[in-house]
Amino acid sequence: MANHQSPIKIAVIGLPQSGKSSLSQALQTLAEQGSRDMHFVEVHNPDELHGHTFDVVLQVLDSTRLEESLLLTPHIIDEHEKIVLAIGRYDLLLATDHSLDIPKMEQLIGVPTCRVSVRKNYGLEECLALIEDTAAKPLSTAHPIYHLRDRADDEAYRAYVHGVLTQTLTHAPNDAHQTRLEKIDKVLTNPWLGFPIMMAVLYFVFWCTFTLGAYPQDWIAAGIDWLCETAHAHMADGWFSGLLIDGVLQGVGAVLAFLPNIIILFFFISLMEDSGYMAREAFIMDTIMHRIGLHGRSFVPMLMGFGCNVPAIMAARDIHNPKDRVLTMLMVPFMSCSARLPVYMLFVDTFFADHKALVMISLYAIGICLSVLFAFVMKKTPWFKQEKDDSVNELPTFRLPKARVTAAHIWERVEDYLQKICTVILWASIIIWALEYFPSQDLNDLENSYLAAIGKAVSPVLAPLGFDWKMSVCLLTGLPAKEAIVSTLAILYGGDIATAGFTPLTAFSFLLFVLLYFPCVATIATLRREAGKVWAWFTVFHSLGLAWLVSFLVYQIGSLLV
Repeated sequence: MANHQSPIKIAVIGLPQSGKSSLSQALQTLAEQGSRDMHFVEVHNPDELHGHTFDVVLQVLDSTRLEESLLLTPHIIDEHEKIVLAIGRYDLLLATDHSLDIPKMEQLIGVPTCRVSVRKNYGLEECLALIEDTAAKPLSTAHPIYHLRDRADDEAYRAYVHGVLTQTLTHAPNDAHQTRLEKIDKVLTNPWLGFPIMMAVLYFVFWCTFTLGAYPQDWIAAGIDWLCETAHAHMADGWFSGLLIDGVLQGVGAVLAFLPNIIILFFFISLMEDSGYMAREAFIMDTIMHRIGLHGRSFVPMLMGFGCNVPAIMAARDIHNPKDRVLTMLMVPFMSCSARLPVYMLFVDTFFADHKALVMISLYAIGICLSVLFAFVMKKTPWFKQEKDDSVNELPTFRLPKARVTAAHIWERVEDYLQKICTVILWASIIIWALEYFPSQDLNDLENSYLAAIGKAVSPVLAPLGFDWKMSVCLLTGLPAKEAIVSTLAILYGGDIATAGFTPLTAFSFLLFVLLYFPCVATIATLRREAGKVWAWFTVFHSLGLAWLVSFLVYQIGSLLV
């Protein structure tokens, strides 16, 4: 083996995009134990290789999604030509009575290949040795994959990968060798049963979010009330006590009370994602989306958008077709991110107590339907029109979610939520209270406050939607972050929106506006970076226009019927 004098820097790609990979950790630990001078760096997109100096790129292939994993290889070679393929989770492939001829696949692809399993502690030493050999040897351009890459033809490479797997992958002989999970999988992805099952799962998730989250939510709300009463009892009346009690405690506390619901919702989302059911949902929607000219893989970032629109937009990078990539990014803001959830829950719990889960599902469904309609219209324009899309044709195997990974996902969302509370929500609460308090310095004289002046200036635009100036102010404060709407409502109405002039009709109209106008400034900034400033500004204006139009129609038509 040739000696590599300087440290070997390895980029590891093809790993899950959340959390630290156990594979890269295991390889790093094994290299250090063997006194190998290696440094592993995780990347999640071929674009991240650009401008960096790596000796070797280790691409980790999912043994249960080999064809989809291999389709990424030419894009990696475009950025770095010394690569090693590692077939991860190989034990799962063997467990389903499938097998893979590794030497033959290595010969056909022309790239050094090994198989690894962290859980079984298998193949790690072989992988390190292969990385050392690849780093030390000169680059060879005689492999088939390099010549195919030069043709710049994705369809040719797709056909080549399919041919390679046809010759090297041996499938289980019959259905008798299917595991119990594979049989369940057939039911979950059934064309007739898959969609009703998916809706039932979502209904159950929202029901648990409301029912289980109600108890700790009430405890936190009671704790905030106790803090406010204690502060009132021990502080003299004045601007500082008003700022602390009516501004900070009421505003921040109103948002903090929904933390248990956030935890419960993301517990279920993490289970669906880590088990592989999220991919089944994308598979179920694939046929529907293709019928209206959309990309099947676009549904995965859309589902991620239920958590946060920012990483969901970034996840669309994995869509290779540039038109589909940008269109998917434009669809993501229609998804009801977790920032909107506190607003939904506040209004649904107050005005639709008998149909909580049903109203919540309707909001999520309206967002999805309007995003599909939006994409269908955009597909007819010159910017996005094209002849053919790819299908979602491979699914990861079902697996038991790991408690550590689930906890990491939940903490990631909780940390983000708490960070928003301590920054954006806190400052928004202070600013809203100050605008409400000045210039009269009398909270009972709200009509003459700066806040009233701002609300009354924009209320003529929103009055046809059934909103007064206070509701208009709430929508304005939701521009930086949707959670700020809840804190604004708490400050303006003292936490009791049931007596604030809302009716079920105006409440639903308000919820639709919150659903449809762009989620936050961070989403627009991400769109600007990923898709360009033209599409970012387009999203700002079209989302505001669509939100106004839909809320207007619902309120005006509803007023005639009620």
